[in-house]
Amino acid sequence: MSNNKKKKLTPIQQEYQAFQEQREVKRPVVKNCMKAFLVGGIICLIGQLIQMFFIYNFDFTEKTAGNPTVAVMIFLSMLLTGFGVYDRLAQFAGAGSAVPVTGFGNAVISAAIEHRTEGFVLGVGGNMFKLAGSVIMFGVFAAFVIATIKTILIQWGGL
Repeated sequence: MSNNKKKKLTPIQQEYQAFQEQREVKRPVVKNCMKAFLVGGIICLIGQLIQMFFIYNFDFTEKTAGNPTVAVMIFLSMLLTGFGVYDRLAQFAGAGSAVPVTGFGNAVISAAIEHRTEGFVLGVGGNMFKLAGSVIMFGVFAAFVIATIKTILIQWGGL
């Protein structure tokens, strides 16, 4: 017998499935996508304004203004998370607030705030990078793979 055949549902299972479909909350996907797009775009616009501030006021170049811009954006998201503002923004925007670098700052500080009652070492220090640790690890690994590929291409004279 093949596993591809569907099992017949009993009348109770069919009744439960119909009940579940009636009660399931319909998600406004297009509306959520628009909110995520707009909020993510506004966050990126703020980042661009901060970068332009560094370029025009501190004589940074476009290349060198990136690091302080990222640092300021992460600091702002951590500050806003501490005051509870970023959480409300994330509730409204969903992925629009999680995808930019500000989502990383929010993830780190949220874990620290959540475990602060356990103490600074075991609570904050031990749990701060639980969620963000995988992001850091993936970033380091991806950078290593890309640098290796670039090095190989340069050695072969491709770049």
